[in-house]
Amino acid sequence: MSTDFLERYNGVLKGVLKWDNLDALWNTIRQDADDAWYIYPVGHELPENTVDRKELERFMSEIDQLLRKEHEEDYCGIVYTDDFDNPSLVKIYDPGNLGVVCGSSDNPPLPGWVMSRSKPVDLMATFPVPGNRKRWWAGLWH
Repeated sequence: MSTDFLERYNGVLKGVLKWDNLDALWNTIRQDADDAWYIYPVGHELPENTVDRKELERFMSEIDQLLRKEHEEDYCGIVYTDDFDNPSLVKIYDPGNLGVVCGSSDNPPLPGWVMSRSKPVDLMATFPVPGNRKRWWAGLWH
C-alpha cells in the first residue's frame, strides 16, 4: 500500500478557486517534462503505470473541457492540489457528483479523478462512480 499516496491524499490541499488558477496548475504540470503522473479514475481499475506526456496532455485538455462545461459556475472550486508550484497530487471532483466537497460532511464524496506522482491505492468505498463518468472515461481512450 502506498503510504505516500495516502498521506498526500489525506493531507492539506489547496483549492483551485478560479479558472485562471486551473490554467496555471495545468501549465505547471506541463512544464515539468520529466515528471511521471498516474491518472486514477476513482471507481475504475487502479493504474499500474504512469501515463506518457501525450496521454497526460490529452487528459488535462479533456478534463478541463468537461469541468468548464459541466460545472457551470464562474469559478472553479472543485479541483485541489497539494502544491501549486510543485504539485504531486491533484484531486478533481466530478461536477455531476459534488455533494459536499469541502469536507464539512461526515461522508464527503470521493473525487472523480486523481492525478498523482505516487502510485494510487483503491479509494472506492461507499460511493459508486456514476455510469456517465464510466462511459466518459472509456470513450476518452477508445
